[in-house]
Parts: sequence; C-alpha cells; structure tokens
Amino acid sequence: MTTSFIQEQMQMCSKYHAEYMPSELHHKIGIATNVLEKIEPIHGLRLEPVGDTTGWYSWAGEYSDADDFFVPLHTAHVDEWDPKIKKYLGLGPGWRFLIAEDVEDVWFDEQLLDQK
Repeated sequence: MTTSFIQEQMQMCSKYHAEYMPSELHHKIGIATNVLEKIEPIHGLRLEPVGDTTGWYSWAGEYSDADDFFVPLHTAHVDEWDPKIKKYLGLGPGWRFLIAEDVEDVWFDEQLLDQK
C-alpha cells in the first residue's frame, strides 16, 4: 500500500462523519481466506485494537464462527487479498462496512464496542 491510502481512508471517514483512526501497516487484521476467492459481499467490522492488532475483521460471503475462520494478516498486505478493503481501515472501533459491486454500506454499530 502506498501513502495515498491514508488520504483515501481520511476521505472515507469524512464521508461518514467518523473520526480517523489509523490501522498501522505493521499491525494485523483478522481476515477470512474466502476473501481471496472474490466472493461478495465483503464484510468488515472493527473492535477495539488489542496489542499488535487493528481490531479489524473482514470476510466474504457468509460468516462462520469456526476457530480457524480468520487468519492474521499485516495491514500492509491487504491489497494482495482485496484492494477494496483498505480505504475503510481508517474508520474507528464500532464501524462496519459491507461492499459488493455497486453497493457500499457503512455504519456505526455501538454494540461492537461491548465485544471482548
């Protein structure tokens, strides 16, 4: 990812009146391997960051509660999985997105702030 992604993320935050909270490139997101399959829609949600994580989780299609559904991925490598995701990673904890061709749904979900 180039530094232009920061500007993209700040624009996304401005669009939805959200405070910008960076997802450091050396920190990790939890991502489902099905994102590599280009399944739609792509979902994302951000919990409070812990340690070297961003708090972001992203998956494609249907969610699974399987223990191995999410794998850790450094934010720097998100483009290799799906470049559409990176512009949302500046939204803070409590934000969600759902994207597909011609669909962008972004909203704040206060219940995410209660997740551990």
